Amino acid sequence: MNDTVPPVLVTGAAGFIGAHVCRALRTRGEAVIGLDNFNAYYDPQLKRDRVAALCPDVDIRTLDLTDREGLAALFDECRFVRVVHLAAQAGVRYSLTHPHDYVDSNLAGFVNLLELCRHRGVEHLAYASSSSVYGDSATPPFSEDQRIDKPRSLYAATKAANELMGYTYAQLYGLRATGLRFFTVYGPWGRPDMAPLLFSRAVLAGRPIDVFNNGRMRRDFTWIDDIVDGVLAALDHPPPACVDGVPPHRVFNLGNHTPVELEHFIAVIERAAGRAAEKVYKPMQPGDMVETMADTARAHDALGFEPRTAIEDGLPEVVEWCRAYFGERA
Repeated sequence: MNDTVPPVLVTGAAGFIGAHVCRALRTRGEAVIGLDNFNAYYDPQLKRDRVAALCPDVDIRTLDLTDREGLAALFDECRFVRVVHLAAQAGVRYSLTHPHDYVDSNLAGFVNLLELCRHRGVEHLAYASSSSVYGDSATPPFSEDQRIDKPRSLYAATKAANELMGYTYAQLYGLRATGLRFFTVYGPWGRPDMAPLLFSRAVLAGRPIDVFNNGRMRRDFTWIDDIVDGVLAALDHPPPACVDGVPPHRVFNLGNHTPVELEHFIAVIERAAGRAAEKVYKPMQPGDMVETMADTARAHDALGFEPRTAIEDGLPEVVEWCRAYFGERA
């Protein structure tokens, strides 16, 4: 590790993607400082166990993005020049009942971070967006040139707003920023509120699973290692400085470019678990999207992004991880 190079700041470092990114940065010799508020959106113990397993040598500060003074003190202490911003209040359905959490974290918190990046000389901000931004405006495959002005949830609206905010700071202040639209990321140590873990745990335990829109859904499931490769590639390739009035801001899809039928997704879990799922078919939920599919041509051309993992290879690892981690608690 080169101690003369300022550390990379990773926000949301105890989160699913964040902890994996921290591990990958450390593996290649980077100094890393993490930030996380360890909130109770899901069990904080899972976050602490995740950090202990994936990045035990990373200094992770317990800090909320809305703490402007604490955040400023951290920037002054560490003098970051590269930031990977993954912290956010996540979840589509949760945003229907807890809207203020999204405003506080995803909007106010992001402004606080942008201001510090602007004033403290950060050279590149890579930040998380979401495939949810496409909403009702786009048709598969979703490309970065399609409109994102018809979100289906407040969560999606805040992520679309983040992209506008990032663009604005690039245009006004020359802050180099890259937005990354993640498509349904899964893998070991994943989020317990998402289908890969929800369904795996339920099938292992013999509990029923809710299958929305009567199973007529398709998702672009993307393996965590493929996502991490994309995040690091984006961090390593900041946008060029403002040229001919074009601000130094870019947006990339990071997805598998292979939508999977929900029924097939469940069948893969069933085979890995060695038992059939008890399926309860239900209507479409507010805020959900029927299909997601990433057009990854732009990320491939600019970053060399090339996802390699199919769900037939990845999901069994998730099932085995659930069996090992949750055991009787599955």
